[in-house]
Amino acid sequence: MAETLPNSAIADAFEELGDLYELDGAIVHRVLAYRAAARTVREAPVSIAELARAGRATELAGIGDTLQEKILTLLDTGTIPAMEKLRAKVPPGLIAITRLPGLGPKRARLLHAELGVDSLDALREAALAGRLRTVKGLGAKFEASVLDALERGVGERPAPRLLLPRALELGRALADGLSERGGAGTDVRIAGSARRMADSVKDIDLIAVTRKPVTLAKSLAALGEIESVASAGRAGAKGRSHSGVSIDLRIAKPSQLGNLLQHFTGSGKHNAALREAAVRGGLHVSEYGVYDDAGGTTTTCASEQEVYALLGLAYIEPELREDRGELAAASLLSRPTHRTHSAHSALPELIALPDIRGDLHCHTVASDGRNTIEEMALAARERGYEYVAITDHSASHGFGDDVSPEQLRRQIERVREVDASIDGIMVLAGSEVNILPDGSLDYEDDLLAELDWVIASVHTAFTMGEEAMTERMIAAVEHPLVDAIGHPTGRLIERREPYAVDMPALTCAAARTGTMLEINANPDRRDLNDIHARAAAQAGASIVIDSDAHGVERFDVMRWGVATARRAWLTAEDVANTRSWERFAKLRKQTRQ
Repeated sequence: MAETLPNSAIADAFEELGDLYELDGAIVHRVLAYRAAARTVREAPVSIAELARAGRATELAGIGDTLQEKILTLLDTGTIPAMEKLRAKVPPGLIAITRLPGLGPKRARLLHAELGVDSLDALREAALAGRLRTVKGLGAKFEASVLDALERGVGERPAPRLLLPRALELGRALADGLSERGGAGTDVRIAGSARRMADSVKDIDLIAVTRKPVTLAKSLAALGEIESVASAGRAGAKGRSHSGVSIDLRIAKPSQLGNLLQHFTGSGKHNAALREAAVRGGLHVSEYGVYDDAGGTTTTCASEQEVYALLGLAYIEPELREDRGELAAASLLSRPTHRTHSAHSALPELIALPDIRGDLHCHTVASDGRNTIEEMALAARERGYEYVAITDHSASHGFGDDVSPEQLRRQIERVREVDASIDGIMVLAGSEVNILPDGSLDYEDDLLAELDWVIASVHTAFTMGEEAMTERMIAAVEHPLVDAIGHPTGRLIERREPYAVDMPALTCAAARTGTMLEINANPDRRDLNDIHARAAAQAGASIVIDSDAHGVERFDVMRWGVATARRAWLTAEDVANTRSWERFAKLRKQTRQ
């Protein structure tokens, strides 16, 4: 009997069950249920085994009584009966095939049914013989990608990465728990890529100052979020969370907090460039302090501002520390010595969440949202917004709950009624229109012209080649009634790669036509990403940050879109919906025509 199992082992079992069920032809809901459960288990901040033993695993989303029983069976016997039955039915080589990039259970099942492929060797033989391309829906490009994947081999499961919200949630829980145990004078802060607000995080870096370093380091093991601790001592501790994320705690004296925080916030490239710049000025910078060659002294800093000032630089916000020109921009215009400086630099004054004055992408019960127009409008007003656009999915969304042209006309009337009945916010009638494969839209122009706001997005046919996809999206950009392009690359962070599109060409078309490009703030998307958003702003395209909220609580995700904009060096002026509606409306194509 296994007393416990790490979350990763339980998640692996559920993922295999999902794959086996799909290979066996089970209904899609059962497959999705196991995959959702695997994701919940893998990302859980506490021990799932302990929760199941206490009968509390059902408190987690997607874990019901049946799955809790399966967890207990796995703990008690080391396996799950349903998994053993499916393993006996499915050729074992198919599971190995599903692990190849670009395949998965659906395509593995197709190849088995069409070509009898039941192992990696059989797959290689079929690919070399040119038989994969004969299967409908695959083709020569897929065949080449399979050969490439086979050449590279089936690697181990990559280390888990947490989306930023979960990483910060875990980091704050750890920081709070350590601060409570460290006592008076203890200060624990999040550093690393989480502090830089990266899309996803592979480990959590914590920086601490305390009067009891050894006690604080050893207390890491006592936190409920921690699965194991590898080492703990005066300088810090290293551990692993139940979600499989590495935890690195560094402890220093209060006088070194700035040095340690700067160094372990990174990024590595930023720090390398900083060290090189410092050496040119006769200085050496590290987590221990700033060493001056001339005087032979080391200066420690209680704040990061002091670190950058010693190096003749203005303070650089964490989001900018990626070695993308921030050091040159931070160089002070007048610095007689490395210890004195002018207050002027070329760094931008980054946009902040309070700058946002409206949200132009949200959904209601008319499509796939969970709240009514009125509820969404009131929630937006509570957040201080001056305007909100209701943009339910259009007639060919492809995933159900679409809005027909007749329903959209009625929706426009309902929005007008709500707008008239609620003070303090302007409620706009909009639509998230689907961009069809040929670049056309799925509503007629006369209906689109009745809307206050039109955002066009790709929701189908993701696998088009780059040239065709680019032509498709530019056609939408050039449509005279399209105000913005939603989630322009279609990526889902850690789950789906962006579709093939020539972003410089799309950006230039957007700038030329006055079509806005969206930073979709959903933390699964953050699309445009920071690289593309910065390039778009530099090219003269207007940026809009939207929540894509499907419920009133999801307006809160706006912060992740702002985080992306900050990483993109954007100011409030660079983002269109920091303007009042009166100023914003002038940016719409119909207004400018």
